[in-house]
Amino acid sequence: MSAEPCGVCGGDGRIANSFGGGEKRCPGCNGTGRKSEETGLLRDVTKTKPSHHRPQDKQAAMAKPNWPSTPEGGRLANLVKESPICSEDVKARLIREIVEYETSHGSCTQTFSKKIKKQVVPRAPAK
Repeated sequence: MSAEPCGVCGGDGRIANSFGGGEKRCPGCNGTGRKSEETGLLRDVTKTKPSHHRPQDKQAAMAKPNWPSTPEGGRLANLVKESPICSEDVKARLIREIVEYETSHGSCTQTFSKKIKKQVVPRAPAK
């Protein structure tokens, strides 16, 4: 602390509200009336409590659903699962694609359903 008077309160250590309110301690000198040496420094307001630095459960954050959550997504996934023309790895890829589409769009659109059905449903031979 220096011997100079505070620039905010003029050395009183108190400031009054101009609208007739009460007096409070000066925020510039904290009521001492002398100029603070730390006026130019920023106060560190970061959270330093150990409770703010809890390790997050990475398994819970990384766990993704492996089956669609909406009814239309479930029907489409069952259609993929029962498909006779797809291999197991293609079925798994398509079901994962349905789940990812649902998470990004909310539900399966007709266009997306047609795209999946085109890959799963056997086509009739051309005449």
